[in-house]
Amino acid sequence: MARLALVLDRATEQRMLADIIDCGHSVVTRVDSAREFLETLAHGQPHVVVVSGRKESLTGQLIAACDERGIRVVALTASEQEQRHAATLGLYETVAIPCGWSQIEQLLVSGVVVPLRVGERHFTGGALNTGSVIAVWGPSGAPGRTTLAINIAAEIAAAGHTVALADVDTYSASIAPSLGMLDEAPGFAAACRLAGSDSLNQSELERIAQRYNSPKGAFWVLTGLGRPSRWPELSTERVTRTIDVLRHWVDYVVVDTGFNLESDEELTSDVLAPRRNAATVTALRVADHVVACGLADPVGMARFLRAWGDLTEVTAGSTISVVMNQVRASAVGLNPRGQVAAMLLRFGGIESPILVPHDQGALDAAVLTGRTLRDASPRSPARASIRRFVDTVLLPVPEPATRPKRALGWRRKPAPAL
Repeated sequence: MARLALVLDRATEQRMLADIIDCGHSVVTRVDSAREFLETLAHGQPHVVVVSGRKESLTGQLIAACDERGIRVVALTASEQEQRHAATLGLYETVAIPCGWSQIEQLLVSGVVVPLRVGERHFTGGALNTGSVIAVWGPSGAPGRTTLAINIAAEIAAAGHTVALADVDTYSASIAPSLGMLDEAPGFAAACRLAGSDSLNQSELERIAQRYNSPKGAFWVLTGLGRPSRWPELSTERVTRTIDVLRHWVDYVVVDTGFNLESDEELTSDVLAPRRNAATVTALRVADHVVACGLADPVGMARFLRAWGDLTEVTAGSTISVVMNQVRASAVGLNPRGQVAAMLLRFGGIESPILVPHDQGALDAAVLTGRTLRDASPRSPARASIRRFVDTVLLPVPEPATRPKRALGWRRKPAPAL
């Protein structure tokens, strides 16, 4: 069931209203224009807006307001001109009228294939057009893995790339509650089950993945396990095959991993039994770039440095970047950036770490509203630090444009002035 807002003419609205109620939906708003709809948003918001494709109803302000609040928009177009108008606004969920509610219901359930914003990627399952995998890891003690993974995905998406954010933490999956999403049916576990039967493809991914909507960069989300006891569903083979399929779906795959790197094969005689840490270890081994994060306080750095050796063994051959969260003088004394950098260099041989300043107000605002730092607190120093890290380290540096060479030729020397 969904809460609907109808921005339609009275005849179309009356024709569909009975079928909408029969499908179990509720209509919370019935207006004639985009202006009236925007005024009703202050009193509550629907899940879906069904709007006429006329320019008076389907406006850029309406779509921007819905994107900001995560409201889905479906347009009913009566002509080719209205379809082109919807496309120019970036809206591809359209239904041609005359139509019945059954066609709109089918669209709400199955969705549409939305053209990618950057380049053309074909879902072939082959070796071409493979995306990059970024795995975010951190030791025990809540070092900020999930927050970092979410905001890395948001900044990459805002740069114009397609992104899938996957939660493979088998102990405490946290992406769904952090973004205000439902995790009754864990997306990544469903993808693993489909991959195990060779049934995972683009249409299935779009069905089981949720969408974080933002006018500044949307991305796909595969939520984690709602119950940690379901960890046997994330076996080594399934996780490997799922991440490989994700590579061919989007430009970047950001994986939020668990903390435990231990191998427990010696604890059981059944070497074929599933391992609880297999998802984390597998994701780290197949990643192109590993982001290792820790807390910038004495306890957090001690935990990070104790696990640093194990991480380098698991990720042999992968590129590793170290990010220390919540850098603040109140935890490590004067010159906190210098203190943290010196500690990592002395005890871990880690050079040039990325230091994210502490900004509890911005983090609280993001969690409270279920949004990224980019959307909740765009001027946050923590968000600015993550953005610089993404732009300078994780994303490829564009090649400088070559200036055309000036054609060589004879030039007459000007005559000296008399």
